[in-house]
Amino acid sequence: MTTAAPLILVDGSSYLYRAFFASQQANLRTADGRPTGAARLMTNMLRSLLKQYPESPVAVVFDAKGKSFRNDLYADYKAHRPPMPDDLRAQVAPIHAIVKAMGLPLLIIDEVEADDVIGTLARQATEQQIDTLISTGDKDMAQLVSEHVTLIDTMKGETTDRQGVVDRFGVPPELIIDYLALMGDSSDNIPGMPGVGPKTAVALLSGMGDIEAVAANLDQVAALGFRGSKTFADKFREHLAIIRLSRTLATIKTDVELPLGIADIGKPAPDLAALQALYGELEFKGLIEELGGAVAAKAASQAELPDAPAELDYQTILTEADFAHWLARLQAAPLFAFDTETDGLDYMQAKIVGVSFAIEAGQAAYVPLAHDYLGAPAQLDRDWVLGQLKPLLEDPARPKVGQNLKFDRNVLQNHGIKLRGIAFDTMLESYVLDATATRHNMDDLADKYLGHKTITFEEIAGKGVKQLTFNQIELEQAAPYAAEDADITLRLHQTLWPRLEAEPKLAELFTSTELPLIGVLADMERTGARIDSQRLGEQSLQLAARLKELEEQAHLLAGEPFNLASTKQLGEILYTKLGLPVLKKTPKGAPSTAEEVLVELAENYELPRLLLEHRSLAKLKSTYTDKLPLMINAATGRLHTSYHQAVTATGRLSSSDPNLQNIPIRTEEGRRIRQAFVPAAGYKLVAADYSQIELRIMAHLSGDAGLLKAFAAGQDIHRATAAEVMGVSPEQVTSDQRRNAKAINFGLIYGMSAFGLAKQLGIPRSEAQHYMDSYFARYPGVLTYMERTRQQAEEQGYVETLFGRRLYLPDIKARNQGLRKAAERAAINAPMQGTAADIIKRAMLTLADWIAQQPEGRIRMLMQVHDELVFEVQEDQVDACLPEIRRLMGEAANLDVPLEVGIGVGDNWDQAH
Repeated sequence: MTTAAPLILVDGSSYLYRAFFASQQANLRTADGRPTGAARLMTNMLRSLLKQYPESPVAVVFDAKGKSFRNDLYADYKAHRPPMPDDLRAQVAPIHAIVKAMGLPLLIIDEVEADDVIGTLARQATEQQIDTLISTGDKDMAQLVSEHVTLIDTMKGETTDRQGVVDRFGVPPELIIDYLALMGDSSDNIPGMPGVGPKTAVALLSGMGDIEAVAANLDQVAALGFRGSKTFADKFREHLAIIRLSRTLATIKTDVELPLGIADIGKPAPDLAALQALYGELEFKGLIEELGGAVAAKAASQAELPDAPAELDYQTILTEADFAHWLARLQAAPLFAFDTETDGLDYMQAKIVGVSFAIEAGQAAYVPLAHDYLGAPAQLDRDWVLGQLKPLLEDPARPKVGQNLKFDRNVLQNHGIKLRGIAFDTMLESYVLDATATRHNMDDLADKYLGHKTITFEEIAGKGVKQLTFNQIELEQAAPYAAEDADITLRLHQTLWPRLEAEPKLAELFTSTELPLIGVLADMERTGARIDSQRLGEQSLQLAARLKELEEQAHLLAGEPFNLASTKQLGEILYTKLGLPVLKKTPKGAPSTAEEVLVELAENYELPRLLLEHRSLAKLKSTYTDKLPLMINAATGRLHTSYHQAVTATGRLSSSDPNLQNIPIRTEEGRRIRQAFVPAAGYKLVAADYSQIELRIMAHLSGDAGLLKAFAAGQDIHRATAAEVMGVSPEQVTSDQRRNAKAINFGLIYGMSAFGLAKQLGIPRSEAQHYMDSYFARYPGVLTYMERTRQQAEEQGYVETLFGRRLYLPDIKARNQGLRKAAERAAINAPMQGTAADIIKRAMLTLADWIAQQPEGRIRMLMQVHDELVFEVQEDQVDACLPEIRRLMGEAANLDVPLEVGIGVGDNWDQAH
């Protein structure tokens, strides 16, 4: 079960006109003179949107030809608009064809406008608690914004939620119609009330409510004090009829009869051949070339897809006799697929609702155990079934395959079953085969590797707050879904494993590292980390006080109160009132208040510095000090994160609920959060951290003599680098020189350019280039390694870690220089970051084996964060454990330089680090 991606409704008419006028200057045409600029730009706008939201269902809506019902209400509605330019008219049909070929529903409804169709779909989505993005540049759409509806303007890079509407217009979404009715709308020829501008409309609506409230209380208008308020009542009475008409004209209909509903809008399924033909006709050469590769890849992948079973045999097991038959088959099978269905996703609390199995492709069974509406004898007793399965599931000699079996392992443990015999995991098979080819959930894997569209959880459970849990789903829907999970898992394994076997290094990485790590991570998750919620509560109060203090200081510096979270108000204060220099503008042309701009401004101005501190502390408070105490498990009294093996491209682990990787360590406030992570009574926390591991890997991979010598001698590598680059002795290196050398060392790992280094150090680009040239002159092996890696990446399409993990780089030959350069930087960094990830995983496996041999409770592995492992060790065993931790971590890889492990001990995580 996953959180659904937002529904996206594209205002095609808005896209169309904006693309046309934005492309006028380029005057793009085919060889025979047909205009193509609008079609090209709109195609790119849609492609960008789909790339940004790859999992979202999307529909595109256009205005219909001819007049709408509003012309019947007001003959002059849009009467002043000129006819569509001929060059644009010629591109409408190709644009419609491209939209359809992209696999997007195209909606054009007679006698209404695109706004009305979008409004109707947005209302339907809101009623189903589905989050919706409306992609448009039309201000009228602001009236549709709600808790579940947000506007996105892709050309300006802006999103507008409820607060954004208030910031932009001065009134909330529910008063936008009245705002437009009072002001009128020249673009649509809506008359409004003469003489009313934005200030008057905002003052009136903010003070009185909607126009009907104004009409009912005209005697109170004069007291509002806006310009003209004393004579406003008489003018309002005079124009009330036209104001009400204007309101009707400005109101977006939300009850249009449509040929499809929300459920009919799915994730785009493009017709690549049709797109290729259209791009060829329109002479979109770059898109043809790009799509040609996609068409070839899809054709190749389809040619390789395994044949689906001739027929499916999915059984629902409701009797002990049928279950006994299946149990015997499972016991005799050389391998079987196994899956659990649960009543939730919290692995510490979830209970099993049913289990499913598959032994042969196309044959699977589901055993319902705890559906709410079924009772004995309609479903088998859960405890009895799990008791029958326990010997099989706990037998390490009986191989099992699953999809994300770490979750199933944890849930089974809630029922007293320790899952053993995990032979394969399709999520990890896919991840090791190609981490970037697809997302590694079952639905996407089935689509990519089997050409099969699975039954999605949302299809049977619904979406949003009304989504059912599995125990509430009717058996007629639940059973095929669950049986399919087991069947698809088996079929995915039968497809993926031969591909891995054909790549011995990848197969070895899977079997020796990723697969056994499932158990290690599951045990760490269940152990959890103990936190001091009282200390976090005190820190929350202190942060709240500091945030209030910062807000008051910001108001004093600004000379007036303002909303620190409002980009509009902030821009007015910084640039209009205080006159700070404009360093960067938004796509709309407004001065930017983005974080990187504030960082630069903060070097010379106090207010931006306060704003950055406020943002940082507010995030810490909401994400950690407020939230972590609420996440403590009532039964264990501990915090239980979830580790993810198949998310990052480089092999690094990530975590969520909470994300332990993002707790700051360089700020006092971040360190205080770490102080709240404490050991159990009688224990100490031990933190073991690889020192400069990626630089050591760089030395090993590059074989550079200077770096190898420096590490072998145990030198401070940054001081040694500074001495080499600056041409001084190590003793003469200043702190600034060491800082610059550190930036060079780590910058090169990430492929930083001289421009980037200059910006980071605040020095001229020529000086940064001199530093880099000096570095490569002293460490020529590094430059050779970087050039060699770029070349290998271009030739192979991927790079490898020391242990054979691959990172594929599809953009390494891209014509777009930005994409190609980014791929080159990734090519240089991935072998180091990926090797570091492999090393700490290998260390975790070795340490887990050693811990398993110790007396129970002597030492527990609690957390993995970047290059650090955190343990809970009995106080009287710390001295005995530290040497073994250091030794085992140091032996996790055999490099040409020593792996240095720093270890700390303390009564909290901060002390131990």
